[in-house]
Amino acid sequence: MNDVIKEWMAKADGDFHTAQRELAARQGPNWDAVCFHAQQCIEKLLKALLISQGHTPPRTHDLVFLSHQLDSGTHGESWLTEDLRFLTRAAVAFRYPGDFAEQQDAAEAFEIASRLRNLLLVCFTPLG
Repeated sequence: MNDVIKEWMAKADGDFHTAQRELAARQGPNWDAVCFHAQQCIEKLLKALLISQGHTPPRTHDLVFLSHQLDSGTHGESWLTEDLRFLTRAAVAFRYPGDFAEQQDAAEAFEIASRLRNLLLVCFTPLG
């Protein structure tokens, strides 16, 4: 694994742990931030995987689009398009005035990111 991929993965890990900490915050949790960092984690892992496959990741935050850029055979039934859409919408919708994430939105975003993160990390193992 080259240094560029490792850096993308480290950034994704940082986003994951930021979302996790914010979700567990006892005072003044920022549900919007949980949604944003959950999406960012998956976006960065998808881009790292694209780089590992020899592709230049496109400049987009659309997780469904990114998942479609992966080499065939990289994913199967485990990639749930609705989950990717939820994370994409949650990250964008809650970043700006007009809409705020609720605790339930944040919990769902983090659960989806946790599940997809585990699936993506398997792709980087020697047997993955």
